[in-house]
Amino acid sequence: QVQLVESGGGLVQPGQSLRLSCAASGSSLGLSPMGWHRQAPGKQREMVASISSRGLTNYMNSVRGRFTISRDSAKTMVFLQMNSLKPEDTAVYYCHNYNTGDWGQGTQVTVSS
Repeated sequence: QVQLVESGGGLVQPGQSLRLSCAASGSSLGLSPMGWHRQAPGKQREMVASISSRGLTNYMNSVRGRFTISRDSAKTMVFLQMNSLKPEDTAVYYCHNYNTGDWGQGTQVTVSS
Protein backbone atom coordinates (compact mmCIF):
# COMPACT_ATOMS: atom_id res chain seq x y z
CA GLN A 1 0.00 0.00 0.00
CA VAL A 2 1.36 3.39 -0.97
CA GLN A 3 1.62 5.78 1.94
CA LEU A 4 0.85 9.45 1.40
CA VAL A 5 2.77 11.87 3.59
CA GLU A 6 1.69 15.48 4.04
CA SER A 7 3.86 18.30 5.35
CA GLY A 8 3.87 22.07 5.56
CA GLY A 9 1.14 22.77 8.08
CA GLY A 10 1.55 25.13 10.98
CA LEU A 11 0.28 28.15 12.87
CA VAL A 12 -0.03 31.39 10.93
CA GLN A 13 -1.78 34.73 11.31
CA PRO A 14 -4.72 35.74 9.13
CA GLY A 15 -3.56 36.95 5.74
CA GLN A 16 -0.41 34.86 5.72
CA SER A 17 0.42 31.91 3.47
CA LEU A 18 1.33 28.26 3.75
CA ARG A 19 2.34 25.64 1.22
CA LEU A 20 1.31 22.06 1.85
CA SER A 21 3.12 19.16 0.20
CA CYS A 22 2.05 15.57 -0.35
CA ALA A 23 4.43 12.80 -1.35
CA ALA A 24 3.96 9.09 -1.92
CA SER A 25 6.50 7.10 0.05
CA GLY A 26 8.30 4.54 -2.05
CA SER A 27 6.37 5.27 -5.19
CA SER A 28 5.32 7.88 -7.71
CA LEU A 29 1.93 9.50 -7.82
CA GLY A 30 1.99 9.26 -11.58
CA LEU A 31 -0.97 11.07 -13.10
CA SER A 32 -3.47 9.93 -10.52
CA PRO A 33 -6.20 12.44 -9.88
CA MET A 34 -5.37 13.92 -6.49
CA GLY A 35 -7.10 16.09 -3.99
CA TRP A 36 -6.72 18.03 -0.79
CA HIS A 37 -9.48 17.67 1.78
CA ARG A 38 -9.85 19.20 5.19
CA GLN A 39 -11.68 18.51 8.40
CA ALA A 40 -12.33 21.06 11.10
CA PRO A 41 -13.32 20.03 14.64
CA GLY A 42 -16.94 18.94 14.76
CA LYS A 43 -17.35 19.15 11.00
CA GLN A 44 -17.35 16.67 8.14
CA ARG A 45 -14.36 16.27 5.90
CA GLU A 46 -14.71 18.42 2.78
CA MET A 47 -12.94 18.63 -0.55
CA VAL A 48 -10.80 21.74 -0.83
CA ALA A 49 -9.11 21.31 -4.20
CA SER A 50 -8.52 18.61 -6.77
CA ILE A 51 -6.38 18.09 -9.84
CA SER A 52 -7.19 15.62 -12.61
CA SER A 53 -4.81 13.43 -14.57
CA ARG A 54 -4.90 16.12 -17.26
CA GLY A 55 -4.14 18.91 -14.83
CA LEU A 56 -7.65 20.30 -14.61
CA THR A 57 -8.28 21.85 -11.22
CA ASN A 58 -11.35 22.33 -9.10
CA TYR A 59 -11.83 24.29 -5.87
CA MET A 60 -14.43 24.72 -3.20
CA ASN A 61 -16.03 28.15 -3.45
CA SER A 62 -14.57 29.56 -0.24
CA VAL A 63 -10.94 29.00 -1.31
CA ARG A 64 -11.18 29.74 -5.04
CA GLY A 65 -8.76 32.54 -5.87
CA ARG A 66 -6.75 32.03 -2.68
CA PHE A 67 -5.61 28.41 -2.94
CA THR A 68 -3.78 26.72 -5.81
CA ILE A 69 -3.28 22.97 -6.26
CA SER A 70 -0.41 21.76 -8.43
CA ARG A 71 1.84 18.78 -9.05
CA ASP A 72 5.52 18.64 -9.87
CA SER A 73 6.79 17.60 -13.30
CA ALA A 74 8.39 14.48 -11.86
CA LYS A 75 4.92 13.36 -10.73
CA THR A 76 6.14 12.65 -7.23
CA MET A 77 4.38 15.37 -5.26
CA VAL A 78 1.21 17.41 -5.06
CA PHE A 79 1.10 20.85 -3.51
CA LEU A 80 -1.49 23.21 -2.08
CA GLN A 81 -0.46 26.85 -2.01
CA MET A 82 -2.69 28.68 0.44
CA ASN A 83 -2.68 32.48 0.41
CA SER A 84 -4.68 35.04 2.33
CA LEU A 85 -5.48 32.49 4.99
CA LYS A 86 -8.50 33.04 7.20
CA PRO A 87 -9.39 31.65 10.63
CA GLU A 88 -12.10 29.53 8.99
CA ASP A 89 -9.38 27.70 7.05
CA THR A 90 -8.25 26.13 10.30
CA ALA A 91 -8.47 22.35 9.94
CA VAL A 92 -6.50 19.17 9.44
CA TYR A 93 -5.64 18.93 5.76
CA TYR A 94 -5.45 15.53 4.07
CA CYS A 95 -4.00 14.43 0.77
CA HIS A 96 -6.09 11.92 -1.19
CA ASN A 97 -5.42 9.72 -4.19
CA TYR A 98 -8.70 9.23 -6.04
CA ASN A 99 -7.38 6.26 -8.01
CA THR A 100 -6.18 4.18 -5.10
CA GLY A 101 -8.32 5.59 -2.31
CA ASP A 102 -5.25 6.28 -0.19
CA TRP A 103 -5.27 9.05 2.43
CA GLY A 104 -2.41 10.72 4.21
CA GLN A 105 -2.22 11.14 7.97
CA GLY A 106 -3.07 14.83 7.75
CA THR A 107 -1.29 18.04 8.63
CA GLN A 108 -2.71 20.68 10.98
CA VAL A 109 -3.26 24.20 9.70
CA THR A 110 -4.19 26.81 12.30
CA VAL A 111 -4.95 30.40 11.36
CA SER A 112 -5.17 32.64 14.39
CA SER A 113 -4.08 36.06 15.55
